[in-house]
Order: sequence, then structure tokens, then C-alpha cells
Amino acid sequence: MQLTTTNQRGFAPTTMTEAIQFSEMLSGSSMVPKAYQGKPQDVLVCVQWGYEMGLAPMQALQNIAVINGKPSVYGDAMMALVQASPVCEDIEEYIENEGTTNPIAVCVAKRKGRKPVVAKFSVEDAKRAGLWGKGGPWTAYPKRMLQMRARGFALRDAFPDVLKGMITAEEAQDYPDEAKPVPVAKPANPLDLVAKPVEIIEAETIEPDPVLDAIDDAIDFVDKMVERFEVVDIPEVDETSSADEPAAIGFALFVPGKEQPHSVHDTLDEWADAYEELADKTAKAGKRPARERMTILKELKGCNQGTLDRIDTMKRVRHTANYQRRINALGAAQ
Repeated sequence: MQLTTTNQRGFAPTTMTEAIQFSEMLSGSSMVPKAYQGKPQDVLVCVQWGYEMGLAPMQALQNIAVINGKPSVYGDAMMALVQASPVCEDIEEYIENEGTTNPIAVCVAKRKGRKPVVAKFSVEDAKRAGLWGKGGPWTAYPKRMLQMRARGFALRDAFPDVLKGMITAEEAQDYPDEAKPVPVAKPANPLDLVAKPVEIIEAETIEPDPVLDAIDDAIDFVDKMVERFEVVDIPEVDETSSADEPAAIGFALFVPGKEQPHSVHDTLDEWADAYEELADKTAKAGKRPARERMTILKELKGCNQGTLDRIDTMKRVRHTANYQRRINALGAAQ
């Protein structure tokens, strides 16, 4: 992999191939945030976000966080981006009414050629938003959180082009989780005065999937895996060889719980296509619970890891992405 160096900004990929290889390498490291470990696609998107904002790859991974499905940047990194911009004249921060019951954090953002933008955030503002006394940083570092909120408002209003619409991670963490449904109060029914209504629990509506329905009606893939596919006879392999290594006559595809290969292929490309087809059928075997299909997919990957490691980087990224997509889809179906 060839990477170019730009001054003191570290390594930076210059082509899509390099970016994919770079992202895959970083996602396997324990030195990147846990949110990006094992997720090369998220690493790639984060690095691209950082590139557009002026952050080097490692700076982007350390300072861009995805909260409630939206990217945000930590307050200190936001300040650094604005101060590094040629349109920034000055940033001033201070606390008003310090020592009283209602201190106010103030941030004055000065952009060249424009009037200063002043943003304030007080204890009363925090109380109205339900933040004051909230567990976590609002209890441990209340003044710092007031400062971050005022800073975020001022910098976003004064430098929207520099921040590309990003909000501070500190602010994003205080937003309610969009995944949680908000209960809606129903108007009272006059008939409730006559008889107590019977509570009706509506079943969860699941969008029909014609592919899964067809497979549900056709086969029980897991129970009949061996019967459906003819086992290929191959010469005996040396006992010292690993089951993950391809047999001398080709590349063996294994299924969980079976010592004998499910099939053998002459080339890695043929093996990869057969592996993807088998994994896809496993994921869509709808008669089995989603959790059980997830387990089988993990075991299928595990018993073929040796051959997967032999595939070139570009194709291995595709396999990794397809595997993660199936696991995520099955996790959502539980």
C-alpha cells in the first residue's frame, strides 16, 4: 500500500484503493475509538468527513463522533478548526455573573469583515432544557458544559462554512434518542365513562420480504443443508494440514459442524462466489430465528477464515461489508 505524506499531517490516502486499505487497517487497530473498531466503512466515511473539514485522518477518528446517527465534532476540535481558518479574527470566552446562582457562559466569535456573533448559555437556560443536575458531565463539570453549549452556538452561527453544518458532540449527547418512540396522548373517549375499554395491543408491523417468504416456503436451510447439497469426494488430506487451508486439488468450502468440505473449487474467485451464495442463503433462511442464523453466519465465517485471508484486499473488504450487512439486518429483525 502506498500512502503519501503531507507536511506534518501524517499519512493520507490518495486513491480509493488506498483509502479502502487504510480504513481496513485502522478498523483492526485497538488504538482507534471503539465505535470505529471492526467497521472499515465507518472509518472511511469519518476520514472523508475530516478531509472535507480540514482534519487529518487520525484527528478525524479521535474528534468526530456519530451520535443518534448524525456526525458531530468535539468542542475543542471545533475551536481548533475555526481558529485555523483564515476568516477567523478572534474567539473570546468568559463567564458572567460568576459566584451567583445563575452564571452565564459567553462566547464572542469574530469573523473578519463582519459583526461579532455573541452567544450566551446560562444556568436558567440549562434548567429549561432539563440539563442542569443531569447525571454525567453536567454534574461533574457544569461550567465546562455551559461553555461548550455557548461555544457551539456562536461558532456555528459565525462559521457555518468552516464547520460544514456539524454540531458539537457535547450538544448532540444531550439530544433525546431518535430511535425511542415518543408516546402520543390520545383524547379521552366519552364511551370510557360507560364501560372500561379493553386494552388492545397492536402487533408489530413488519414489511413483507418476498425473498424471505419464498425461502420460508421452499426450504428449511439449516436442517437440510447436508441433504440439499451433494458432498464432493476429495482425496484424504495430510492430518497436519489445517482445515482452513485449501486442499491440494482446490479451495475447500466448509460448513459449521462438518469435518468434510461442503464443496471444493478450482479458483479463489469460484470459492468466493460459492461462499457468498451460501452465506446469503443462510441469512435468508427465514424459518430459523434471527439469532440462530447470526450464530451460523459467524461459525461459517470462522471455519473458512483461512481461505478468506487468502483473498486480495479489495475483495476481502467486500466480504467483510456483506457479512456486516447480514448481521446488522438479522440483529434488527430480532
